[in-house]
Amino acid sequence: MANAIYKKIYKKIRLYDEIVIVRHIGPDPDAISSQLALRDSIKESFPNKKVYAVGSGVHKFKYIGTLDKVDETKLINPLLIVVDLPNIARIDGANYSLYKDVIKIDHHPLEDHMGEVEIVDTHASSAAEIIAELILNTKLKLDKSIAEKLFIGIVSDSNRFLLSTSKTLRIVAELIEKGHINIKDIYPKLYQRPLSEVKFQAYLAQNLTVTENGFAYIKIGTKEIDEYHVDSSTASNMINDFNYIDGIYVWTFITYAEKNNQYKINIRSRGPIINEIAAKYNGGGHKLASGVRTDSEQDVNNLLKDLDIACKLYKENIK
Repeated sequence: MANAIYKKIYKKIRLYDEIVIVRHIGPDPDAISSQLALRDSIKESFPNKKVYAVGSGVHKFKYIGTLDKVDETKLINPLLIVVDLPNIARIDGANYSLYKDVIKIDHHPLEDHMGEVEIVDTHASSAAEIIAELILNTKLKLDKSIAEKLFIGIVSDSNRFLLSTSKTLRIVAELIEKGHINIKDIYPKLYQRPLSEVKFQAYLAQNLTVTENGFAYIKIGTKEIDEYHVDSSTASNMINDFNYIDGIYVWTFITYAEKNNQYKINIRSRGPIINEIAAKYNGGGHKLASGVRTDSEQDVNNLLKDLDIACKLYKENIK
């Protein structure tokens, strides 16, 4: 079954001379590494194709690779490939309506169908895992750089393989063997950080609000971002450092950008289902890892209340 869909994707890729690869706004390492690895593999396999990985870059993830800029209106009948993204509204860097043909590759619960050829595997640890399986099961090329990017995507989105299956580990083993990568060289890029970020993490820990129901949250404004010399993406991604705090079931980081009056809300859970709650506020994601973007402070406050109630119900049921 899987091989059949991968062959369909490969055949579709072969048909197009111009290809644009996109992912979600506010990218994490999985989103960026997936689109860059797929771009590089297609270009290695078909040197005459023009392939672009587009979207806003994040300085923190610059080590993964460089994104492209392209004028979509000048492309002639291009193919759009959407990775690590469940809905059209959160596409970064491309106008979906300009493309007649779309391939979707994702591991989030299904929201929007995109194109006739799509693979949505919610059992996959990451989009990078699906891209790796695509490459390993077709004639798309794999080299050391591509394998490293895919490893980064898998290891980051699986929380160092905590959220993975035996299939994930088999794919990673194949990437290591066929890509000749040394994981000891990759981990420092993922986890080394400046002292300012370590101090900022300490600030977050000291200032978390924790309710009696086991819900924790913190609101982070421009003042805190500037004081600790970090950026908003750093603050958002630090949410994954707060796993395993005893008595906390759901934790949420809210960052506020004054320039566009937007709240970015990252949510993680150790039990309560949160993606259905996020969907009420036009967000989404996985059952235990979701996010919301909104310009409404009232929405933020209502979301926090809903998450606290979810923790209360969960706490009552596990007693």
